[in-house]
Amino acid sequence: MKKILRIITAAVLICCTITCFAGCGSSSNSATGDSGSDKAGKGEVNVYIWGDYLAMAQDADLKNVIEMFEDETGIKVNYTTYDTNEELYSKLTQSNVKYDVVVPSDYMISKMIKENLLLELNYDNIPNYQYISERFKKLPCDPESKYTVCYSWGVTAMVYDKTKVKSKPTDWDALWDKDLKGEILMFNNSRDAMAIAMQQCGIDPSKCTKADVDKAVVKLEEQKPLLKKYVMDQVFNEMEGSQAAIAPYYAGDISVMMEENEDLDYCLPASGSNLFYDAFCIPKCSENKENAEAFINFMQKPEIAAENCKYLLYGTPNAKAADYLDEDITESELTYVPEEYLNKCYVFEDIDDEVYAYMQEQFVKVQAK
Repeated sequence: MKKILRIITAAVLICCTITCFAGCGSSSNSATGDSGSDKAGKGEVNVYIWGDYLAMAQDADLKNVIEMFEDETGIKVNYTTYDTNEELYSKLTQSNVKYDVVVPSDYMISKMIKENLLLELNYDNIPNYQYISERFKKLPCDPESKYTVCYSWGVTAMVYDKTKVKSKPTDWDALWDKDLKGEILMFNNSRDAMAIAMQQCGIDPSKCTKADVDKAVVKLEEQKPLLKKYVMDQVFNEMEGSQAAIAPYYAGDISVMMEENEDLDYCLPASGSNLFYDAFCIPKCSENKENAEAFINFMQKPEIAAENCKYLLYGTPNAKAADYLDEDITESELTYVPEEYLNKCYVFEDIDDEVYAYMQEQFVKVQAK
């Protein structure tokens, strides 16, 4: 998940609308009734998800999908959030928590499957899986579709200020433009920054080696004197306030920035970019599996998937959701990225812990220079 975390707003709404959950789940009530229905019966479901990642009526035009699920099924949602895939992984492997639904990203799903941390899904309980487009079934991390129901996806792109950049950028090399010295922003995380640098070196970033990291480091060192700063969520203030000229970021969030500043535009880099996705999974510690499947199924109702898409402005894998979305969303290349562009994109795979640690270490060294 790449969505900006509007932490204060989300925290207030969560406290007001749903019960926060920490520690072990205690319910032994499993769902009853028709297993292919949203009416799974009463009980609870413990959801551990990215912050600010479901439509919960922060906007007057949006519905609260958690409340709708509880009203329809009688299942109580205990909802807590994490900020990174690594935080999710640590919580599941190093504590006694009992979560029923988690939403890891592509490479983390691979790692969790490899380490036997997920339960196989009963798709009879998730009939709305039929609405998932073929591209987002049999994901690279789950080629047999045993463990995942894709929830959201997007690509990395570039946002730029038309008053500062003379001509529309076409590819990642714009982030090395000497004419923009002092006004370029760069990802402040190793995997995304290294991936862009690797593309500049002609390297496939999907599953890299230490040698690939070394080549990317050289490219990032060339870029460093041109940068204003490394950013993550700070990119919103920088670009919306016309304080920088250009930045790489996640396409759905670029849509948000453009709504706030009419001088901003975007570029889908010609050489392709990272296609990322998050998927609903059920961890092995789950004590409410059927309720978890009911929750996943509800979130793939086309009208509910559309609500979440409207809020996130990230792509929805639910093909039928488009029937409930306005044209300004379905015609946006930042939310509905063209199929021909997706064919040029790569997906991050799980890499060896040793290589990942080396990448982190080298990125810190580049930043310190």
